[in-house]
Formats: sequence, structure tokens, C-alpha cells
Amino acid sequence: VQLQASGGGLVQAGGSLRLSCVASGRVRGIDAAGWYRQAPGKQRELVASITSGGSTNYADSVKARFTISRDDAKNTVYLQMNSLKPEDTAVYYCNGARIRLPFGNYLHDVWGQGTEVTVSS
Repeated sequence: VQLQASGGGLVQAGGSLRLSCVASGRVRGIDAAGWYRQAPGKQRELVASITSGGSTNYADSVKARFTISRDDAKNTVYLQMNSLKPEDTAVYYCNGARIRLPFGNYLHDVWGQGTEVTVSS
């Protein structure tokens, strides 16, 4: 099982990006997941998360600008980022907190590779 993050890039302040995190392999679904980011010289921080029931949680710095969502049919979690600011510049990582496998099995805490987001002023 792998998580593949994509969608990063260079955008001007005020612009938008949508990050995608696709689970591949023998996966039945991504039950719970989170998006994290790490800026140069800073610790990795949680940006947004979604539970198996669809509840979402956001860091104060991104509330009302970012939206996390999930497409169960595509085994994909998204992060829609609007009104981007230079301080959003970071490498963004997806984390599969709980991934559903066949036969009632689960994987926990699976990390994807990062995708870089750069916001210019």
C-alpha cells in the first residue's frame, strides 16, 4: 500500500491549489487521513484532518481557506487550498491514519511522499 501525493506547485498569493493523495495497492478505502506541512526550518504541523465519519478539523491558520475532503470511490483524499499566502509555503504530506484493507484488516499511520507548495508574494 502506498500513498501518492500530488498537486503542488508555484502559485501567487491569493491563488488556489488542490492537492490529491491517492492510496494504491489492495486498498478498500481511506477511513481517516490528514494533511501535514513542513516549512524550511520548522517542525511538521497538522493542517487538516478527516475522520471515518467525515468530521474535519483544521489548524487555525488555514480555517476558512482550506478544505479537506475524501472520494471513497477513488481512494483519494484532497486538500483544496484557497486564498494562499506566502506563509503557506511548505512541503505538504498526506497521512493515512487508518486505511481499510481486504478481510477486515487495517493499516495505520501510512505516509505519502511530500508535494511542494510555493506561494509567491
